[in-house]
Amino acid sequence: MVQRILEAGEIESLDHNAIPRLLLPQAAGAFTARAARLRQLAKGDVTGTPVGATLGGYLTLMAALVDAQAVVSAALPKDAVTLPPLADMQQAHAHHMPLIPVNGERDPVWRRIFASLLDHLDTIAQSQPQLTQVLGELRDLNDSALDACADAVLAEDGAAVNPLHAPFVAAALQVLWTVQAGMLHALEVPVLETGTLCPVCGSHPVASAIRIGGQSQGYRYLQCGICSSEWHMVRVKCSTCESNSKIAYRSLDPIDAAEPLVAVDGAIDASALAQTAKPRNKANDPKKVARAETCEDCRTYRKIFNQEHDYHIEPLADDLASLTLDLLVSEAGYARASGNPLLWFSAEG
Repeated sequence: MVQRILEAGEIESLDHNAIPRLLLPQAAGAFTARAARLRQLAKGDVTGTPVGATLGGYLTLMAALVDAQAVVSAALPKDAVTLPPLADMQQAHAHHMPLIPVNGERDPVWRRIFASLLDHLDTIAQSQPQLTQVLGELRDLNDSALDACADAVLAEDGAAVNPLHAPFVAAALQVLWTVQAGMLHALEVPVLETGTLCPVCGSHPVASAIRIGGQSQGYRYLQCGICSSEWHMVRVKCSTCESNSKIAYRSLDPIDAAEPLVAVDGAIDASALAQTAKPRNKANDPKKVARAETCEDCRTYRKIFNQEHDYHIEPLADDLASLTLDLLVSEAGYARASGNPLLWFSAEG
């Protein structure tokens, strides 16, 4: 049974005509949609985000990992994942803090989720020796090393984690927190003092999306990189410092597509551009589908994807596929505000 913070009748009495402040995920559906989008992007079928062969291969691998997330999350017994104690959530609510914080104590079930994800990847690993090696290394991690890796992932500490291990650990953590987020009611989740962190788990957003349909039509939502919750933030406002005075948008031209992902000494080098991949059709305007929102006050950026111009956008997947945009904006002197849990670079890169 899902624990409730609001008393009976309180939810029904609240205004249901207002802009939806929070969109909570349903794990299996969220992961299935993400995997489908990753495969679409990997094929280079999204004009707004052309993808080269090397990056396409990585996206295909991540799609398989996200497929495993969908299967594992759907197969979890009903009582395998629980919410924090009611008293803890009530206290968090009273102090405008996340209800299921990533910096709190982790449910040990996440290790079971992690092991199940690796098992589901064994089939595709049979034809990929490098993946077989990585899966073997991950299985060899003891509980202490695995928890240290999880701590680094949740803290976004790239210097403290193996970039080849991190996406798989992040995937297990995503399953745990996404399942928990789906157990909440949006109206139970408090408004935080800052709009730049996820109100559900306290993580950073990976990117944002302009949504369509129903009460969300035309509104911008930030997507959490860990629990997949999406929360409303007004457009033309920095998602890092919340300034709205010096916001600008940068986007790719149709021919600005390269594959910025190659293996270097077992790590990932984002600066190596191998070849150009050109868009396959002119159905979408790339300058409207995928853009980087830059802020002159804090000199950071996050990407924003427009569902009005591509119905199938999925912020985490589209962010992962648009590395060329990262490189161009970085070259212009802006720092990325936060990372993508499914892609980590070497500390030297």
